[in-house]
Amino acid sequence: QLQVVESGGGLVQPGGSLTLSCTTSGFTVDYHAIGWFRQAPGKEREGVSCITSTGREAHYADNVEGRFTISRDNAKKTIYLQMNSLRPEDTAVYFCGVLGGTLCFSVVEDPSRGVDYWGKGTLVAVYS
Repeated sequence: QLQVVESGGGLVQPGGSLTLSCTTSGFTVDYHAIGWFRQAPGKEREGVSCITSTGREAHYADNVEGRFTISRDNAKKTIYLQMNSLRPEDTAVYFCGVLGGTLCFSVVEDPSRGVDYWGKGTLVAVYS
């Protein structure tokens, strides 16, 4: 059974850091690009970052570029999102999405394209 479980969310002060994990099972994650997405209260889900199946390419939304880093360990079937210099506007539920193919294409710009399976999310709250 395919499973995608996010973890690592929590409460943090502005300027702080968190690392999110997306642990997968039930499928061969090596063949899939994986994306991180987020949804703030009252807002639509937006793309944050995406990494290709091999990990050779990473894509970021403009508002997290330089602060967030996506990575993956296919042996551990886990994808990470290191978040630094967190801001109150980063507060959201963060979701992991499994793409149908090995590449990210434009999924960060348009989360409705290419995600075949979603995790249930983990909450990140940045407060002062």
